[in-house]
Amino acid sequence: MDWEREWERLNPYQREAVTDENKACLVSANVGSGKTTVLTAKILYLHEVKAVSYRDMVVLTFTNKAASEIRERLVRADPSVTPEETENFGTFHGVALGLLKKRLPVETLGYTKDFMVMEPEEELELAHALIAEKKLKIKYKNRLRKRLAEAERVSAAGDTGVAGGQDDLEILAVLLTEEKLRRNKMTFSDLMKNACLLMAKEEGEKERSANIQWVIVDEVQDCDGKQLEFIDCFMAEGAKLFAVGDPNQVIYSWRGSAFNLFYTLKTRYQAAELSLPVNYRSCNEILEAARCFQQNGGALEGIRGGGEKIVVKNHYDSFQEACYLTDRIRELQKQGIPFDDIAIFYRLQSQSKVLEDVFSKNGIPYEVAVKTGIHEIPVLEWLLRLLRFLADPADRAAAVFVLSSREYGVGISAKKAEKLAEEGCAGLGGRKEASESGSEKAAVPGLFEKMVSFARNGAEIKDTNTFYEYFDLDCSLKPNAASYRDDKANVRHFLDRMFAFMNAKDLKLPEGLREFLNSAALYGTSRELLPEADGAEEARVKMMTLHASKGLEFSHVFIIGVNYGLIPLRTKGIDGEDEERRLFFVGITRARNYLELSWYTNPDIFGVMAGESRYIRMIPSELVQGQEPERRTGTASLQELRRQVQMAKENGEKMAETEEVEEADGMKEMEEKTPNIESASAEIRVRHETYGCGKVVEEDDTMITVEFEGYGRKEFIKAFSCLEILDGQ
Repeated sequence: MDWEREWERLNPYQREAVTDENKACLVSANVGSGKTTVLTAKILYLHEVKAVSYRDMVVLTFTNKAASEIRERLVRADPSVTPEETENFGTFHGVALGLLKKRLPVETLGYTKDFMVMEPEEELELAHALIAEKKLKIKYKNRLRKRLAEAERVSAAGDTGVAGGQDDLEILAVLLTEEKLRRNKMTFSDLMKNACLLMAKEEGEKERSANIQWVIVDEVQDCDGKQLEFIDCFMAEGAKLFAVGDPNQVIYSWRGSAFNLFYTLKTRYQAAELSLPVNYRSCNEILEAARCFQQNGGALEGIRGGGEKIVVKNHYDSFQEACYLTDRIRELQKQGIPFDDIAIFYRLQSQSKVLEDVFSKNGIPYEVAVKTGIHEIPVLEWLLRLLRFLADPADRAAAVFVLSSREYGVGISAKKAEKLAEEGCAGLGGRKEASESGSEKAAVPGLFEKMVSFARNGAEIKDTNTFYEYFDLDCSLKPNAASYRDDKANVRHFLDRMFAFMNAKDLKLPEGLREFLNSAALYGTSRELLPEADGAEEARVKMMTLHASKGLEFSHVFIIGVNYGLIPLRTKGIDGEDEERRLFFVGITRARNYLELSWYTNPDIFGVMAGESRYIRMIPSELVQGQEPERRTGTASLQELRRQVQMAKENGEKMAETEEVEEADGMKEMEEKTPNIESASAEIRVRHETYGCGKVVEEDDTMITVEFEGYGRKEFIKAFSCLEILDGQ
């Protein structure tokens, strides 16, 4: 590897961070400052210059994508590195899982090395089953997951009286822990908790964490209490810490991250603090606007120079905006801007609906960045339960789900499925001993016979086709069903991914299946396991929430709905307001060349105020184009105009006869363009450039109401209605 070449690519700030060897070093990395470049260079520096083995480093990220990018860059710089050497590079939960599987003595806790990861939905199902079985009194069942998490935090702190003695939540928490141990399963929370527990050395014990020398953390500002505890465990054994993050991008306080985390870490470890102030991404105008929302006061230096001013647009409502964006995106595409370098950000996921409808009708390719999990695809949820049973034949709940599913099971009741599962699973790790007789066993359906046979004897299954035929999945998917083609595509694609995973690791069933399910639980519950994520795709406009935009960048960014009540959302206190500002900062700084902000005169979301958000007014007018400063600060909302009209009516204000004569000539042109319902006895039909054709249903001196086909009734101020009377009425 040519380390000299890698070194030459770094600027002075980056070099200082890479070569720092303090016990702990915190790097405040501004947006677009080459954070991943520094992380990769640090790993290479430690390995090449300081002779630290990759195996003796732990690299912690918050997404599998971030971990994969670091590994890919590392391999490009050092082709000799192997996957085994970087097995401790991953998400916090992924690294904890690897340590528990390969390095830490989970047997001392009562688990075996082939334990499985229990997903949150499965844990919740188990909790409800225990409530029913033990006849527990539990309040607020719709908030059970949050209450159990709180019970765990209280228990970890050594307190008692989780629910104040009002119900059986403490009993449920204990039973749930015991049942998970009996089933040899850990939740995401258990992975972190048990890894920390096992890494904590007792006096006289040898080190349990395989002598990790360096802990390298990406996006450290997003750490919560459990993740900090995980870092503490390595630090307690003598490891050094190198952490990179940006306090201005703390946007997950609801997950436990805190704006003052840098201060906490600095004081806890007496850490050196460095910065990466140079932004390589955005033009000066965008950076100048971003500084208005920056909260930590650090320098934000750009090297790209000037570009286009920030565009501010006003739209009547979201539909008009979607039509405008359709035309604007087509213009950009003609100018050579690829669809996938254009992004639209919004505050709420529901805002994508109107964009999806309009883009679909107008042929604009788009992709909505929403975490659609495989659990939301019915056939894949059913397949997962089948795979869970094959990996763990003691999982009777999975067998019951597979059998009782009306869409893909064998059409029997849950009660009968429970009896069949109890009988069929006997001797496979279940609670009852095997029984060689009984009418229920004879009645076990063909699919379940295959499941039990596989669990007892195994089968030589190495690919999708063999698996598909062995379990006769065509029968379960029902070829006559309307969803058959999509279901089959989803199932085969999922199985292809599963066998590719196992073959790459040279694993066979059921061991490979258990590892795949653990990996899917931690990383693969998104579109990665669906057909559309496979292979090359056409370029698409990206649409996502501001939260989802974190870590990404695009040439052209449109942030829509910059109205109070959306951006920012209404918050209860100053902390919430500060986080809304940081979130807007994140959205602004995703743009490289072009940023456009828009707001609504007539917002169609409850609780959202008409008129531009104060965030727009916070941007200096010399950075903005599209609205003159006086219009940006004095624009009247539709509601205000209507209020003024109503007040004028109530006060009996009438135009003087002389004024009518004087203004008659000036109003003539407007009357030719604006229909008057009183001037014609026949139905008046009009055309609007956005809503199409409609009929006038109500009118007064100032307002006009039109009913459009497909859009219902819309109200307009006459002077700004842009309505055209259709001929022949």
